[in-house]
Amino acid sequence: MFDRIRMKIEKNTIVSLRYKLTDAQNNVIEEPESPMVYLHGGYEGTFPKIETLLDGQDIGYEATIQLEPSEAFGEYDPELLKIEPRTRFPEPLEVGMQFEGIPDAQEEANVADEADSEDEPLIYTVTDVADNQVVLDGNHPLAGMALRFWVQVEDVRAATDDEIQNRHPEGGESFTFGMPNDDADDGNEEEFPGSALGTSGSNPHTLH
Repeated sequence: MFDRIRMKIEKNTIVSLRYKLTDAQNNVIEEPESPMVYLHGGYEGTFPKIETLLDGQDIGYEATIQLEPSEAFGEYDPELLKIEPRTRFPEPLEVGMQFEGIPDAQEEANVADEADSEDEPLIYTVTDVADNQVVLDGNHPLAGMALRFWVQVEDVRAATDDEIQNRHPEGGESFTFGMPNDDADDGNEEEFPGSALGTSGSNPHTLH
């Protein structure tokens, strides 16, 4: 028990982290009751800048850090904004619904799949619905935003061999700060995280 309390954050440790996410004006975006749990050490469990901040720290450490768009969810890409005929979508259709891919991407997908077979399909969020058209946005809801994280280390323990091999904590807690872990083996490959970041908690529809 004593060794566990004194354990510092390093590669292949499981970190339980309480956090509050705000924008650059300190407007709260998310402050979950449960801690985020991730595998530390370059496994894409959280943002690299946060890992660097936490490296070598132990239980009780807390800090506030700001991430620029390039360090978080990237710059906003206007090319990911699409307008599609409403007839291509199921009913009822509401703002906030999410879809995996878009209908007119089928021909492009056949070529792109060969070059980018390992990339995850884009998740498009419905941002506006008119009589005949649907506006879809493939950007992350927080793309283009500077974000501030308050973090506090709640627990640190050594990762098991299975957790290291699976690249995420036991129990499939592989979604952190809205970042899916590709190697989760609990059937979540097509799920879009709804925690932190103001996204829908339901699974996206697939348009094929």
